[in-house]
Amino acid sequence: MEALRKQASKLREQVARQQQAVFKQFGGGGYGSPDSLFADAAEYKQHQKIENLYISTRAAKHFQRDIVRGVEGYIVTGSKQVEIGNKLSEDSRKYGVGNTCTSGNTLSNAALSYARARSQMENEHGNLLKALGTQVAEPLRAMVVGAPLEDARHLAQRYDRMRQEAEAQATEVSKRHIKVRETAGTGDNISKLEAAEAKLQELKSNMAATGKEAVAAMAAVEAQQQRLTLQRLIAMVESERNYHQKILQILEQLDAEMLLERQRIEASPNPVSENFMPPPPSYEEASGFFGSSAVDGATETVEYFLAEVINSYQAETDVELNLSVGDYVVVRMVSDNGWAEGECKGKAGWFPCAYIEKRERVLASKIASML
Repeated sequence: MEALRKQASKLREQVARQQQAVFKQFGGGGYGSPDSLFADAAEYKQHQKIENLYISTRAAKHFQRDIVRGVEGYIVTGSKQVEIGNKLSEDSRKYGVGNTCTSGNTLSNAALSYARARSQMENEHGNLLKALGTQVAEPLRAMVVGAPLEDARHLAQRYDRMRQEAEAQATEVSKRHIKVRETAGTGDNISKLEAAEAKLQELKSNMAATGKEAVAAMAAVEAQQQRLTLQRLIAMVESERNYHQKILQILEQLDAEMLLERQRIEASPNPVSENFMPPPPSYEEASGFFGSSAVDGATETVEYFLAEVINSYQAETDVELNLSVGDYVVVRMVSDNGWAEGECKGKAGWFPCAYIEKRERVLASKIASML
């Protein structure tokens, strides 16, 4: 549509120049000189200025609309990210509060720190999205659809219609000039020429006034567009800069807390690595160590020993035995891979040798009286 508008304007200018050439060819400068019709340099300059202002304000309007669309899309995407981040924060908090790890609370502390930091970051993200909406998108959207721009554009369009009417009237005046020359200036033709010229002057006067009004309105809108759009871009940059600075502070504090937890866990002994051992043997594998052997018709008693539990142990399989500090256990066998088998409180099973200390050796015949 804009390309057609430009093309029509150029065609009108070409017609005006052709009219001027015809007037000069037929001896202009006499009665009703063609130079006084429509070949006005000031009007042409005003017309060009309105065209340039129209193009400038249209481009700025499109740029403002693009910014609004971009910010709105960023807000929609960011809101979904905030939702996901808050869910991650809550999951981390739940683990930190309900952690049942028996080897320490290092990971739970780190999870709580992360949950707190993530919640703070998502809160700052939400504040950024609000700022972009209220400080950038809303003001620009209001200007894109605002009355000042529309009013200025309507003035420019009204000026353009008046200019077309004046050009058509200038053509009519030209025709009247030719008739006057052809008829040697009869009274009727001269009267019609004078009426046509009077109407042209009225149109030109109205057109000039409307043109000045349109130039002033369009120039005011252009200045406002430039100023407001720049202000909103600066506001957007400052909002994002402040957001990233706050996020950096939160992450630096979180990183320090995480490093502290890592130092703690690295400084403490690792029970998993230090006490690692293969799983206990099955009772079938160890069956050769139990029972009795006959010697000259007598039964040889296997020698057991009594041990005290110095570290609690939680059984991990059905063949293992739970131990509590201070319990006494009758040890019936010690394997080569660090496991011992015994009985405690009426239950039998395997347990690590490192969790007990030998207290007294006893014969198997005395076990019943000691338990």
